[in-house]
Amino acid sequence: MSFALGLALAATQLGQGAGFADLDAIDRQVAAFTGMPVGAPGGAAMPVDRRMRLRHCAAPLAVSWNGLRRDSIAVQCPEAGGWRIYVQVAGAGFAAAAAAAAQPAVTRGDAVTIAITGEGFSVSQPGEALEAGPIGAWIRVRPVSASAASAAAGKDSMRAQIVRPGMVAIPLP
Repeated sequence: MSFALGLALAATQLGQGAGFADLDAIDRQVAAFTGMPVGAPGGAAMPVDRRMRLRHCAAPLAVSWNGLRRDSIAVQCPEAGGWRIYVQVAGAGFAAAAAAAAQPAVTRGDAVTIAITGEGFSVSQPGEALEAGPIGAWIRVRPVSASAASAAAGKDSMRAQIVRPGMVAIPLP
């Protein structure tokens, strides 16, 4: 075996699995975000392309809808120098998004996760929805740790946007 061929083979073996993102984990996060499996209407149209070699991301991935029509999902590594990919949604289009938006995703009294997100970070805590609304709507929520008396007075409530059933977010600039 030639020296150059041996070096190429060693570099290939070292690169396989070392420092690359788990594409199956990305598929699972997209399915959890949409609430639908790969190939089902509303879920990812197909799995993430297995030929991609994305750098491993130590931070939790940021998953969000891309565009007003919600026909794709942005998956991003929020680290400095991170990457971003877009995943096509199956059966997506304006009519599908409008039908999904008409359905309440969160109802009053639901347990929700309140995520406060900014560039490069996300912090979450359990909470309760004080209003109902569809995906994309802004509703009042309160952290579970807030007392019932202060919640009744409206002191500890905040406004958050519904991301998906059970998840609301407060994006910071």
